[in-house]
Amino acid sequence: MRRTEFQLKGIAQISIRVHNMEAAVQFYRDILGLKLLFQVPNMTFFECNGVQIVLSIAESAQFDHPSSVFYFNVDDIHAAYELLVEKQVQFLDKPHKVVETGHSETWMTFFYDPDQNVHALMCEIPTLLDEAGQPHK
Repeated sequence: MRRTEFQLKGIAQISIRVHNMEAAVQFYRDILGLKLLFQVPNMTFFECNGVQIVLSIAESAQFDHPSSVFYFNVDDIHAAYELLVEKQVQFLDKPHKVVETGHSETWMTFFYDPDQNVHALMCEIPTLLDEAGQPHK
């Protein structure tokens, strides 16, 4: 019997198109703090909490386009924002709440990498609950 279904098991690797490898490596390693795994010609590999991120120079025009938006989780979005601003990272906005549920708030802020790819910092902040289990006003 042939299986016709499959299940995705997670993200193994994400590729980000870059034009200046040296500037991109400096940004992702030294500013964002990703762990450098190894480099080969036209490619650099990082690790981010179990996901491999590869910076690559496009081999053809077909692959030379902006990347998807990556949402990097942080514990304290305001502190991370301030630290990255000090490191001259260009942000599109300031940290802002995008959704609130009964138990948490989701905050985001978007920034550019050296190739003008847009990425985001994201933080889930638990909502303080009163004695009745309702969010504080």
